Amino acid sequence: MQTQKTELDFKGQNFFVGIDVHLKSWTVTILTEELLHKTFTQPASAVILCNYLKRNFPGGNYNSVYEAGFSGFWTHYRLKEMGINNVVINPADVPTSQKEQLQKDDPTDSRKLARSLRSGDLKSIYIPSSSTLEDRSLVRMRATLVKDMVRFKQRIKSFLYFYGIDYPPEFEKSGSHWSKRFMKWLGEVSLQHGSGTQALKILVQEAEQQRKLLLEVLREIRLLSRSERYAGNIALLRTIPGIGLITAITFLTEIENIERFENTDHFAGFVGLVPNYHSSGEKANNGEMTFRGHNTLRRSLIESSWFAARFDPALTMSYHSYIKRMDPNKAIVRIARKVLNRMYYVLKNKVEYVPGVVK
Repeated sequence: MQTQKTELDFKGQNFFVGIDVHLKSWTVTILTEELLHKTFTQPASAVILCNYLKRNFPGGNYNSVYEAGFSGFWTHYRLKEMGINNVVINPADVPTSQKEQLQKDDPTDSRKLARSLRSGDLKSIYIPSSSTLEDRSLVRMRATLVKDMVRFKQRIKSFLYFYGIDYPPEFEKSGSHWSKRFMKWLGEVSLQHGSGTQALKILVQEAEQQRKLLLEVLREIRLLSRSERYAGNIALLRTIPGIGLITAITFLTEIENIERFENTDHFAGFVGLVPNYHSSGEKANNGEMTFRGHNTLRRSLIESSWFAARFDPALTMSYHSYIKRMDPNKAIVRIARKVLNRMYYVLKNKVEYVPGVVK
């Protein structure tokens, strides 16, 4: 006598999950190899999604995808821990139709992700380790504090200008501002009424507190740079003229591993030092730098390249050659590409950079 089979077994079958991630909820679409199973909204929890898949499709191979963004990589780590083969992709790399662009909503986005995952059209971005992410947060915190410090300084100067308070003769030059003597003078400035004096004092206290936080972060970054994980590569990078401690540790925490880049072109594409390219028929045009790339690394590299062009004889010669036919700001971008190539070389080959000189 035949009996009804009540146990499910999806062993060997693949399931594809597109996740549109939000702060408090996820919109999820689940596809089988042939069918659309369901689109639904659930709380922002990897555990809930994993339990749903295992309850409805026990024994299956689970594949999921979500777009990189504000949520970071904690979702990825947890999904992987639970046996789900997850990938994180750049939102700009998701294939889309004009209709999906004009009629955009969360269910449409999740279905689009699941469909593209099933068809194999998605390529995951590089996922750093959790330790690198935390090191990166410390280095990025310094950049945030520097920006905030600039704002505090601007507020103080605007306040002085608003009330017509002139700098003493010894502080006429901007290079003398924000020294201990300058901060002491600010603390002694008095307005006609106590409320105005108190307002200035609060602004000065904010700037001083911000400076203390910045110094504390710098101390932590120096300690991090001396660790076994970074000390060797930082020493190599600093043999390149223009590359200092902050630029070196920023690059190392952002890229994590130079081996992830196949060649210098791949590395330059990640940083964003490649031009836009348009070709049609017999016409081909190289445009400005691509908008894609790592803005922090690109900005830091270009800033360092101004120093490199002064102190590396080979780069000095190249810079003078470039400015004969282009604007200096465009010339320095080409110098930045050369500096980037040097960084790739020393990290890849574990050798110090030796500037070219005439013997």
